[in-house]
Amino acid sequence: MNKKSGTSKDAADKLVKGIRRKTRKQYSAEEKIRIVLAGLRGEESIAALCRREGISESLYYTWSKEFLEAGKQRLAGDTARQATSPEVKELRSETAALKEVVADLTLENRQLKKSMIGDAPSVREVVA
Repeated sequence: MNKKSGTSKDAADKLVKGIRRKTRKQYSAEEKIRIVLAGLRGEESIAALCRREGISESLYYTWSKEFLEAGKQRLAGDTARQATSPEVKELRSETAALKEVVADLTLENRQLKKSMIGDAPSVREVVA
């Protein structure tokens, strides 16, 4: 009998954790920055700020550390970022088009060189 009540309690706990996980607030980058800057201003304690915003102090300090590290990297001139999928596709198509142009120009250049030597027909004959 004791085993049965423990199992239902575990199932209930699992259900509650799942609900909490799905209803957890997701903070945008702007909200995180606003909260971190409010903490850096020092107008109120970090504990009071976190209570008011409904976050844990450890989460605040994690955001603060990430914010300061990003600022440090930006000031050091590290502006590299990950490309998005549409950007990658666009760059690949642009690269393919440029390679085609290079191939056409290389072929035309070779034909011009051969026509200057006299071994091949002129460019006008080849193009026509």
